[in-house]
Amino acid sequence: MSKVLEGLFYSKLGQTLMGTLGVKTPLELNRFSSSDKWVVGNIAITKHTSEAVKSALNNSSIDSVIFDQSSKEIYQGMLLDATDYKTINDLKGLKNLFSHASKRISKLGRIVIIGHNPANITDLQQASVMESLNGFTRSLAKELGRNGITVNLLYCASSVTDSISAVVNFFLSNRAAYITGQPIYLNNAMPVKQDWTQPLAGQVALVTGAAQGIGAAIAATLSRDGATVIGLDIPSAKNALAATLIPMKGIAVATDITSEQAVTDIAAALEGGKLDIIVHNAGVTRDKTLARMPENFWDTALNINLLAPIAVNKRLEQQNLLSDKARIICISSISGIAGNVGQTNYAASKSGVVGYVRKQAEAWGESGRTINAIAPGFIETQMTDDIPFMTREVGRRMNSLSQGGKPQDVAEGVALFAQPGSNALNGQVLRVCGQSLIGA
Repeated sequence: MSKVLEGLFYSKLGQTLMGTLGVKTPLELNRFSSSDKWVVGNIAITKHTSEAVKSALNNSSIDSVIFDQSSKEIYQGMLLDATDYKTINDLKGLKNLFSHASKRISKLGRIVIIGHNPANITDLQQASVMESLNGFTRSLAKELGRNGITVNLLYCASSVTDSISAVVNFFLSNRAAYITGQPIYLNNAMPVKQDWTQPLAGQVALVTGAAQGIGAAIAATLSRDGATVIGLDIPSAKNALAATLIPMKGIAVATDITSEQAVTDIAAALEGGKLDIIVHNAGVTRDKTLARMPENFWDTALNINLLAPIAVNKRLEQQNLLSDKARIICISSISGIAGNVGQTNYAASKSGVVGYVRKQAEAWGESGRTINAIAPGFIETQMTDDIPFMTREVGRRMNSLSQGGKPQDVAEGVALFAQPGSNALNGQVLRVCGQSLIGA
């Protein structure tokens, strides 16, 4: 039996078994395709939405309508501007709105809430109110997840500007199908306008670990958005790497990312140019409980998953191979946030990625370059196919959307961070996990 047929067989078997236990089959998520509009239609806002937020919506190419509580209209998305909430009593606005509106959001719909970063607020009550939005968002996401509805929170640094446009555009689209219950923090970067259909046109992107799985999906998605892709993978994956890159007219670099030769090979592929986007996706697992873990298992995981991205970025910067507005995206993991039995090495490396991203973001400050991380949850890949059947079924359902994600879900998050208009995102960790109940 082929791997594809075997996967379908066990998927159907798993659904049948779960059905006998009274567990409903989850809704199939609407994921973005090139023929779709970038934003789902029929977005509702409240009459109290500020002019600044309305401007950001217009800049995002989003058409909105005022939510009418008296009508029976069904909306595909909703945006609540809560930036003017100052007192505990104001929080009743959340209950009053969503007790009605949540019934009027279509299945697989999108909800976005906008507030101010509590860390930047001096008034004690207002700061607590803004933090309350976080708990509310996470809880509402869990309540509505059974209907495939996502709920996310955007925290503006101080005032609302058009710099939120790219993020609003993303979370009100099907590109964010597997991201829910997440707070996103934006800084005060100046707004950057971009082409919403080809935001990466003219950009050069490097994707490591690009031969298959998540890396191949990232390469394809960045190419879809207009980038020229350089794909890198180990020499033994040379044929698979070529097969991935040929359809997108990409450039294949077969080299070991941990070697001294890696940056030399990348520079040769650039032919005198510079990198606008780097995605550090290459990674390995070497699982054993700590007491039984060979030293080479520890070293391999830390060297590939953590040391290589740090070293490669440093050398690229030293050799002036990064553009002034470079976007770097590192792949972390929910395991790095929550930990996992038998993965002390892997979890340490992926948690280290988060620490590196945050510190490098500080170092770059307002330079124009950004670095962010993606933390995938249970993503259906060849790796998860090897997980024991029942463990795999439980893993799939341990999130608010009750299903595993797809490589495309991770790729869409990467593409968000890669956009020129996402310059207000720096040092962020975006969980692509369907609001995993592990590490929540």
